[in-house]
Amino acid sequence: MEGLSIVALLDVIGELFSDEISIAVSNTNEYIYYRPSKRIDLKISPGDPVRQGTITHKALESGQKVSEFIDREVLGVPYHGMAVPYHHNGELEGCVTAIYSSFTDGKSVITIKTQDGWIPIPFSDILYLEAKDRKTFVVTKTFSGTHMSSLQDFEYRLPRETFIRCHRSFIVNVHQIKEIYPDTHSTFVLAMANGEKISVSQSYSSYFRKLLGF
Repeated sequence: MEGLSIVALLDVIGELFSDEISIAVSNTNEYIYYRPSKRIDLKISPGDPVRQGTITHKALESGQKVSEFIDREVLGVPYHGMAVPYHHNGELEGCVTAIYSSFTDGKSVITIKTQDGWIPIPFSDILYLEAKDRKTFVVTKTFSGTHMSSLQDFEYRLPRETFIRCHRSFIVNVHQIKEIYPDTHSTFVLAMANGEKISVSQSYSSYFRKLLGF
């Protein structure tokens, strides 16, 4: 560890979360390190001052961990974040901030393409999303349509307390699951509200079971 610099260490840590989480480190006045993620980039550069209203500024001001949503008016991009101040010999020295995409940017619908045009679908009406034939199908109880985004994109954009990836081809709305049946090889089959059955693959079964608490 002797030859490993702080920046190199932060880069390694950032690589673990590069798809989703941006990392910023500041002293008490300005940023000294920033690594953007693939999902969100606040365009911070080392040397930029810590602006009032940011989650980093709030943590530095309070001297305590802060976790909340920050509106787009502050930095031009809405984001969720967690900022933790650090101290040395009892003195506040700076802050480490994890920055997450705001997923839906305030929207609570998915606008799907149909034969006649486009329809905005509230999250609560969606049963599941399916990747098939190089398209993403968004399915409700009464109809379905397609969307240009991939399932991986939707994993980051949809609220995680409601939508769970259960298969490489499926994301399901947990509020639309009527029953869960055991299947072979420690997997499960989901009976959805519209009567359709969706498999939970073996690679997702432990994760799915943990999130639903059974």
